[in-house]
Amino acid sequence: MSQHLSGSSNLNGQVALITGGAGGIGKATAEVFKQAGARVIATDITENENLGDGIDYRRYDVTSRADTDRVIDGVISDYGRIDILVLCAGTIARTSLADSTDDEWDSIFAVNVRGVVNPTRKLFPIMMEQGFGKMLATGSIAAKNGGVASGPAYVAAKSAVHGMMRWIAKAGAPHGVYANILAPGPVETAMWASLTDNAGPSANSTVPLGRYGTPEDIAQGALFLCSPASNWITGTSLDISGGMWMD
Repeated sequence: MSQHLSGSSNLNGQVALITGGAGGIGKATAEVFKQAGARVIATDITENENLGDGIDYRRYDVTSRADTDRVIDGVISDYGRIDILVLCAGTIARTSLADSTDDEWDSIFAVNVRGVVNPTRKLFPIMMEQGFGKMLATGSIAAKNGGVASGPAYVAAKSAVHGMMRWIAKAGAPHGVYANILAPGPVETAMWASLTDNAGPSANSTVPLGRYGTPEDIAQGALFLCSPASNWITGTSLDISGGMWMD
């Protein structure tokens, strides 16, 4: 069994692949990881993104298994390995259960669930073979409290993500492969703004710490769970919600 003792929170020389990296939490995570010394490959569905010096951007449709093979094989060919996988690609809807359609459920699950299954399924045996790897999925407080402003399809999809990552954590632990979950509360991103039409519940009344989160708040949690500082943590969800969810 590979044993990795806890250390500092730097990522010097590690190769990190981030999905949903063109905006919001994914973009902030790419920048924080770069500053921590990682070689960062950020991906998203859009064709051309300039994320600044030191970040390698590649187009990636996480719902496609063929595209998953193309991207991951290409990164390993170029960099030799992938040490860290951060899964930030996501989509959301607030439609009620009665009004939801099959197409909406399919779309939400395609991005939020298959978008986790595809890259983890591809990388899991590779990371086991190399004896180390950290996988981190962006879940949600919605998987714990039934949702803040989202509908049931999103809540169900994020609940599936939480369960999937815990399975990977149990299966991967003897091989040095970690899997954890970020569980953000409301974060000031374009996705949140589109969900609430910029008219969500007042942060002062719903968030004990008095504000919504920023992408950087979540990115710092991602850095902790993907760095040597968390080398005795796997199968957990880190609640970053300003106190909206307290265990």
